[in-house]
Amino acid sequence: MVSPPHEAMHRIFQHDPGLFSRVSRFLGVDIPKPIGATALPTDLTEASPVERRVDTLLRFETAEQGPFLLAVEAQGKKDPDKPASWAYYVSYLRTKYRLPTALLVVCQDYATAKWAQQPVNSGPAQLPTLTLRPLVVGPHNMPVITEPNEARADLILASLAAITHAAEPVVNAILKALSTALRDAPEDIADPIVEFTAHGLGNRPAQHLWRNLVATDLSFYKSYISEEIRDEGRAQQGAQDVLLVLEQRGLDVSDEVRTRITECGDPEVLRHWLARAVTAGSAEAVFEGE
Repeated sequence: MVSPPHEAMHRIFQHDPGLFSRVSRFLGVDIPKPIGATALPTDLTEASPVERRVDTLLRFETAEQGPFLLAVEAQGKKDPDKPASWAYYVSYLRTKYRLPTALLVVCQDYATAKWAQQPVNSGPAQLPTLTLRPLVVGPHNMPVITEPNEARADLILASLAAITHAAEPVVNAILKALSTALRDAPEDIADPIVEFTAHGLGNRPAQHLWRNLVATDLSFYKSYISEEIRDEGRAQQGAQDVLLVLEQRGLDVSDEVRTRITECGDPEVLRHWLARAVTAGSAEAVFEGE
């Protein structure tokens, strides 16, 4: 199953194709800013039983170098089969579109990034023939953006910085700078950045910090994540209110009752239980008829 971090690491380049030219300076290459970009079909399957699908595929138009293709792959861990797949992608795309083709691999840890950037030859040592040299983005070369002004200057790059440093302690400072910078951003700009960042962090500890920052620093902001967080907060407060009333009335609250109340995530149900808790003869009575 494809994970949210995997999707975020490559889809962020679909959302803002110009991000690649801004990222390239951290990779030691100078890719001109595109004057146009088109997302292409990612299915590279031929008439064979083997399905081959690149994560993101973009066609760039540049004034200086003409058109070229960029295949973006999100790589979460070392995979000995991947270099062969990547070589296939590049050669297939070069043949199909008759355009220069580059490969960008996005990683979230140093070991995977170091592995991914190693050149792989298709032939024997003395006859390398075709050599795969992907560009690799990861915590080893992405900027650490911890100042709100710097994050504000390029919100998408700041989001990518958070995603690629998701497992590093510095991610907390990046997230705080990004959330501060987003306070001034219009909703249509902030919306995808909030979502990309949340997905890119996955289930790492930094995800909890980001959710809290969205709920507080961006309290004005409406997105499914921020609304979900606020619903959770309302549910937690509702559960505490129900338990407080039961305890103040001197009713015995068993572990089973306490667990059922605290695990309820529906504010409406909790309000119903709170009303019952005021007159119920026992803690269990708040659930009667359900």
